[in-house]
Amino acid sequence: MSTPRIEVDLNKIRDNTRTVVERLKTRGISVTGVTKAVCGLPAVAQAMLDGGAVGLADARIANVRKLRAAGLTCPITLIRTPMLSQVDQVVQSCEVSYNTEIVAIAALAAAAIRRGRVHGIILMVEMGDQREGILPENLGAIAQQVVQMPGVALKGIGANFACLSGIAPTAATMSDLCDLANETEGRCGPFIETVSGGNSSNLPLVLSDPSISRINDLRVGETILLGVDPVSGDRLKGLHADAFTLIAEVIETESKPVPSPDCLVDAALIRRLRLVSNGDDATRVILAIGHQDTDISGLSLPLGCTLIGATSDHLVISAHQKRPQVGSEMRVRMNYSALMQAMAAPDIETKLLHDWAITQVPPPRTKVQRLALI
Repeated sequence: MSTPRIEVDLNKIRDNTRTVVERLKTRGISVTGVTKAVCGLPAVAQAMLDGGAVGLADARIANVRKLRAAGLTCPITLIRTPMLSQVDQVVQSCEVSYNTEIVAIAALAAAAIRRGRVHGIILMVEMGDQREGILPENLGAIAQQVVQMPGVALKGIGANFACLSGIAPTAATMSDLCDLANETEGRCGPFIETVSGGNSSNLPLVLSDPSISRINDLRVGETILLGVDPVSGDRLKGLHADAFTLIAEVIETESKPVPSPDCLVDAALIRRLRLVSNGDDATRVILAIGHQDTDISGLSLPLGCTLIGATSDHLVISAHQKRPQVGSEMRVRMNYSALMQAMAAPDIETKLLHDWAITQVPPPRTKVQRLALI
């Protein structure tokens, strides 16, 4: 079997989606499955839909077009502010897009009119992440312009957390977002259908605070794909954390002398060599994968293995247990950053496990596990 490759267990993605959907349903919150980390892989998108996601979202129009080409007809939202050069494609492929710039919204409106459509607009509000977002004091005026603009329809507002700044959402910021939805309705008239409270980082908060009344949508990617809380990195009880596995091939395995620290100029390398050698010859294993393939710092190596270093094409580890043979495979886990880079790497293949599109016979529905935070 070809290496390097990523094995994707679609049943685990279905289970994770179903668990999150069922738990959020008690709060009146729907789940939009985010596919950007898997580059819009249709099988993963379908697994999210099978698990109960009401629609899909992605940041890149190329990924959305891949989903449409695969025959997916569900609602798809573009969650990165559309580029002016792509507004026609956005209107053609997406029912809704997230926006912050009135010039982009006007271009979307013109494109929608040309196609005889009405494109949905969700306005992103700056609530502390310092990435994209309209300042709260400017939201009402921009919303009013959208309402008066033919070709587009104001569908909702949203916010983003814990992406650029790393600041987690709080009950106060969620309450402020709900207030902004009410104020926008009071100023502009139409009912705000969607109040998107954020991404996977919001799960702990919305599951623990019943007072967040108007939040009715979360954009969930990382938690469904990897079963973790993005803020803490901790696995969420009841979710699978191993839906994705990166498999790399061993191309060399030797015991080599550790260079003297006196020969090194990098203090980080000296500390690393002390960690892996303990003064003895280290059993080194080289895997055929490197910085060009994934985020090496985001890999979790098997028990008994320690990272020595990596170059563009080589991953060098120290193996403290049985030495693997050349040609054998090593399985590693990935965090979100490593997954994103690996899925986009041209030399890494993807193998789908439990793909209903191939078997044509869905397995029996498994019992939903309730989501608990640990």
